[in-house]
Amino acid sequence: MSVTEESQQRDAARQRNAPPGIAPPRGVVERTAAWSMAHRKTTLLLWVLAVILAYGASMVTGVQDQEDADSLTGQAAVAERMLDDADFADEGVERVLIQARSGKLSDATAESVVKSLRTRYADVKDVASVGDPVTAKDGRSVLLPVTLDLGTGDDKKKPKAVVGPMLKATEAEQKAHGDLRVEQLGKGSVTKELSAKLGADFQRAEFISLPLTLVILLVAFGALLAAGLPVLLGITAVVFAMGLAGITSLVVPVNENQASLILLMGLAVGVDYSLFYIRRRREERALGKSPEAALRIAVATSGRAVLVSGLTVAIAMAGMFLSGSMLFSSLALGTVLVVLVAVLGSLTALPAALAGLGDKIDRPRIPLLWRRTNVGKESKLWGAVLRPVLKAPGASLAVGLVAMLALAAPALDMKLKMPGDEDLPRSYEVMQTYDRVVEAFPSEGTSHAVAVQADKARSGEVKELLTGLHAKAMATGRFADADEPDLSVSKDGRVSRLELHVKGDAGGKQAKDTLELLRSDLAPAALKGADVDKWAVGGATAFSTDFSKTLKDRLPMVIGFVMLLCLGIMLLAFRSVALALLTGVLNVLSVTASYGVLVLVFQHEWAENVLGFDSNGAVVSWLPLILFVVLYGLSMDYHVFVLSRIREGVSRGGSAHEAIRHGILTSAGVVTTAAVIMVAVFAVFATLSTLEMKQLGVGLAVAILLDATLIRGVLLPAALKLLGSKAWRAPRTVPAASHD
Repeated sequence: MSVTEESQQRDAARQRNAPPGIAPPRGVVERTAAWSMAHRKTTLLLWVLAVILAYGASMVTGVQDQEDADSLTGQAAVAERMLDDADFADEGVERVLIQARSGKLSDATAESVVKSLRTRYADVKDVASVGDPVTAKDGRSVLLPVTLDLGTGDDKKKPKAVVGPMLKATEAEQKAHGDLRVEQLGKGSVTKELSAKLGADFQRAEFISLPLTLVILLVAFGALLAAGLPVLLGITAVVFAMGLAGITSLVVPVNENQASLILLMGLAVGVDYSLFYIRRRREERALGKSPEAALRIAVATSGRAVLVSGLTVAIAMAGMFLSGSMLFSSLALGTVLVVLVAVLGSLTALPAALAGLGDKIDRPRIPLLWRRTNVGKESKLWGAVLRPVLKAPGASLAVGLVAMLALAAPALDMKLKMPGDEDLPRSYEVMQTYDRVVEAFPSEGTSHAVAVQADKARSGEVKELLTGLHAKAMATGRFADADEPDLSVSKDGRVSRLELHVKGDAGGKQAKDTLELLRSDLAPAALKGADVDKWAVGGATAFSTDFSKTLKDRLPMVIGFVMLLCLGIMLLAFRSVALALLTGVLNVLSVTASYGVLVLVFQHEWAENVLGFDSNGAVVSWLPLILFVVLYGLSMDYHVFVLSRIREGVSRGGSAHEAIRHGILTSAGVVTTAAVIMVAVFAVFATLSTLEMKQLGVGLAVAILLDATLIRGVLLPAALKLLGSKAWRAPRTVPAASHD
């Protein structure tokens, strides 16, 4: 008898509830769960205490947010860091628009409002000075610059932290002049409103997704405790991870999207892992096992699947560290933390809670729903789907592949772009103000920032060089007209900034062409031979261009890292090269299909009214990488669970056909429930206001839907049937180690 056969027989023997008792636990998963079940009160107390301490510690240490430059790459990052480190007199400038709602704005009215605003701002502590008003060519608009006092050195504050009182004064002036628009625009007012809107979006997603998840679980389990426990694990895992992310932000600053991704992943994996346990325990109880034996079997099977799946998801997320961007490092750290926390909770707190509840986990029952939950029975719906697949696996595989490739085909035309101000929802009042300001004062719109750092003694020379650069740029006729250069020098005289304005959006062709002209021709020619420390061209267009290029260069490395390590884990877990390779192919298919759907939905205009967005003709630059690592990881949840059930049938010595059929049909309930929850939660994010969250929600929802249906119901069983016994054959170089 081979070593592999002996191992398979041992696995089969351990599934049976044979007298005289329960076999002692072996392996780290079973030993950890056994200790937790034996000391369930201590385990649950420690879990709650750990959640509270982690979140409390983050409140003590504070959360370090990313600076603008942290999420940039390439020359844009160099320029932004120079400008961030410098202290410019206009850094805290807010601009107040005074505009007639119709007709012209009389000089007398403009002077009266400006005078009133000066009086109001004189009582605002953080207003340092009020500049001279500028009248637009349209004759109906005036712009009043107001400088905020941000402090200096270690006491220096961000504009959004001090802009509040000024905003209230501006709003009071607006109420006094209903026939005019008196609105405020600046870095402080924009970031303050965006933070409030994003926070409200996050709260709405949380408010909708949690009850929605609970309702789906109630339908699946028909019992309140069984439905509530997965949600509770997901919530505590999210809170635990957010606390840890706050502490680690001292090393890796937090990106504004990290919390949303932690919530998505925490609910997804926390609920998934609980489902695996509870359904398997129910199934074993229905077969006549004792409560303790049923839970031990659930730990020995689903617990191992959770560990393998969790490690794979975490490794997939860790691939983002190779992206070369702090934005992805923050997202990677947050998702890795929440997945590992969910795995820890699934191996400790979850078995402890299930051991304490015993059969009470199925109480209180909801009569109508309880009768619909058939534990341990094969799915009739999936049985009807699977029957022709196993009867004609070759044809089924071909049809499935054609369908997936057809969905993926539009991805070949994918265009990437980082969303700019023009892509923010126009339901935001501050963005409506932005549009009005840019329309009346084109020089307030898109601009390229040429930053130059040199010795203070050379500030005059640098000013002359940048003035010459401005003249050459104006001579090309490709920039927005400006009689005088928009030139600023930092208070210490070491950093100079020239802003060259462009008509149109930051992602438009004119902005991209002029950026290339500046970087490759105008700026190098103007600064050639100058004794400066460094120079760079930044701005919104540079940010999007450089970020997209970095991702394009790094994406193959990230994909290679994730695929190789995940394939390695699958090889160690299932000891089959065929299964490891099949896993990689199927996961890549689901990801690329989601790319194709994103292109269809968001690069074109047909879905704008359905999802409430304005197409910018592109996919958000960071989405392909995020989707790849997240979906590759999440796909492993279903994949490992389904393959584990099929392997149980193979280990018992049955035919491959019967093992595939029984394994998929008995796991269909868990996979379907988990997929419905994930798709529902991700779909909630598709209803949020920002383009990034809409695309993230749609991409994740589509991929999970395809993964749980076409991949698991057609392609996987068809491929396994064609492979036959080869799918479970261990390579000679891989020892038949235990499954732990």
